Amino acid sequence: MQRTHLLTSKELVGEVIELGEGFSKVKLKTKEHMKVDEHGLVHGGFTFGLADYAAMLAVNEPTVVLGKAEVKFTKPVKVGDELLAEARIKEDIGKKKIVFVEVFNQKNEKVFEGTFHCYVLEKHVLE
Repeated sequence: MQRTHLLTSKELVGEVIELGEGFSKVKLKTKEHMKVDEHGLVHGGFTFGLADYAAMLAVNEPTVVLGKAEVKFTKPVKVGDELLAEARIKEDIGKKKIVFVEVFNQKNEKVFEGTFHCYVLEKHVLE
């Protein structure tokens, strides 16, 4: 059951397709309003947002936040691509969780990978 980021936009950041203990899968279909040029290149922020959302869901605690990310874009994303992010906790250090995320397109080509340093806070970050 999803316990975090409950109001996330499925259209902009993705839709949960699988959620388990320490892992998640999230999909995102890229759209016209995500492009940055006449070639249909999708802004990397949407791919990053998808990966970040998947990392938060792998942790799945209501007060989880991102502290740091080390990422690599490995292939361009274009309008119409269907992306799948797969996230898994690699290290669980109490309140700190290290999550590895890979994003693939509909051809199963890796377009992104990253290590996300997530922190579970005592209370909501805005409280």
